[in-house]
Amino acid sequence: MGNLTTIKEFLLLGFGSLHGLQFFLFGIFLGMYVVTLLGNLLILIVISLDHNLQTPMYFFLSNFSFLEIWYTTSIAPKMLQTLLFGPKVISFVGCVVQFYFFGSMAVVECFLLTAMSYDRYLAICSPLQYPSLMNLHTCVLLAGGSWLGGFLTPVVTVAMTFQLPFCASYKIDHFFCDLAPVLKLACSDTETVEKTTFLLASFVTMVPFLLTVASYMHIVAAVLRIPSAAGKQRAFATCSSHLTVVTLYYGALGTVYAIPTATQTAVLNKIFSLFYTVVTPMVNPIVYSLRNKDVQEAVRRLMSQWASAKVSPWSPPHPGSLFVLRTAWASMKDAKH
Repeated sequence: MGNLTTIKEFLLLGFGSLHGLQFFLFGIFLGMYVVTLLGNLLILIVISLDHNLQTPMYFFLSNFSFLEIWYTTSIAPKMLQTLLFGPKVISFVGCVVQFYFFGSMAVVECFLLTAMSYDRYLAICSPLQYPSLMNLHTCVLLAGGSWLGGFLTPVVTVAMTFQLPFCASYKIDHFFCDLAPVLKLACSDTETVEKTTFLLASFVTMVPFLLTVASYMHIVAAVLRIPSAAGKQRAFATCSSHLTVVTLYYGALGTVYAIPTATQTAVLNKIFSLFYTVVTPMVNPIVYSLRNKDVQEAVRRLMSQWASAKVSPWSPPHPGSLFVLRTAWASMKDAKH
């Protein structure tokens, strides 16, 4: 305890010595970050402008795309700096903020994926009641609850972690302020923090995962009861993109948690972190663009309109095309019918 000191900043070591590969990796990860931003921005723009996408399903997708932009932005810029310039200093407050927002976005993603699976469950298993059940109030409640729950959940872990006494060593062997590397700098016992974090993480991942699995079990059972092959294909097509994203996300989490923490080296931890902080957010908009015919057709319509100069891409959308108002109007009409 003689080396105990007040930490005002940390040093992110990044990826260490890359033997001349830093510029190559910088180009790859910068490209992935740009694809993530542009892909999710494209989805947000298309959903907000296209009349045919003013439905609860795409309301949740727009929330999800907005989330992915902030999720990867909380990590990627600092990571790119460490790749290009080597170890990078981050202030104590900056480390706390990055740690908090990364944890929040991860929790929100779990909740939003569950809300999206519930939407697909109602659409396929209760199609006649779907307009009245998945109305504006329900959509806002599910989305707002996901965001609120995501921002509240990490508060306990963040408070407990950064109130720990830190030793003179301030070097974080990672490219962002993650829990395990930060706890290694603490001079006191971290068992309470680790157990609390494990319980919270288990709750916010396992409960949404089990609810998502339950939704898809009912969906599969309902689809199998459809007599025609074409009907089955249409039903599965409405949830194939979401199912792919769920598989990628929970597959990455499962891989991380399947390997005991004690056996995870710093290099292995960084590789896993790259997958669920950079790779998965880039793949998600690609999946929703390439596997979703509605989005593809909406993009073609907008490009055709812009090409024919009927709608300028730089002109603001008319008031009726604002997404929230359009969703509310569509939901109220569906509820009346």
